[in-house]
Parts: sequence; structure tokens; C-alpha cells
Amino acid sequence: MNMLAVNDKTFQGNVRQAGVTLVDFGATWCPPCKVLKPILDELGEQYGEKISVLELDCDESPSVATEYGIMSMPTVIVFHNGEPVEKLVGLRPKSVYESLLTKYL
Repeated sequence: MNMLAVNDKTFQGNVRQAGVTLVDFGATWCPPCKVLKPILDELGEQYGEKISVLELDCDESPSVATEYGIMSMPTVIVFHNGEPVEKLVGLRPKSVYESLLTKYL
């Protein structure tokens, strides 16, 4: 399962209303964002259909980034049943994201 790229128009329609969605707020020019991408890809493979992994380019989709108060990148927000429940700013080890997902699955 690859990450699904979303934008201002498609964001809401792709956040799962039931279950867990992990959203990566980043940008193409951001080095830590490039390091995070394969980690999130791995999580998508690992958890399969249990989770949805979205990526949003803050430069291309400023409305959603502003709505969720994204001040630095990468920022990962975990949504549970359509509501934001956790926000991680900066690059973290894979284990941190795993423990967050486990908490909501």
C-alpha cells in the first residue's frame, strides 16, 4: 500500500470516518520529510487495510495545513474516526509511529 497524495480538495474525502488515518504534512524540498516517507510506506505495508496513510504537500495545499496549525515539517497527525487525536512534529523513529497506531487500532 503506497501513501495516497491528497490536497486541499481531496483531503476530507480521504480521511477515514471509521478507523485510523495517518497524515504526513510535508514538502518536496524538506530533507527530514524525505527520510520519513519510507518509514510511513513501511507502516502502510505493515498495517495494510487497518490504516490509511495520506501525504499532503503543505506548499500545494496551504488551506488544510493552516487548518491543522502546521508550523514545521514534517508533521504527522493521526486521525481516529475522522478526528485528529495525535500530532507529532519533526522526524521520529518508526517505533514512535507504531506505538501511536497500536494505541488506536
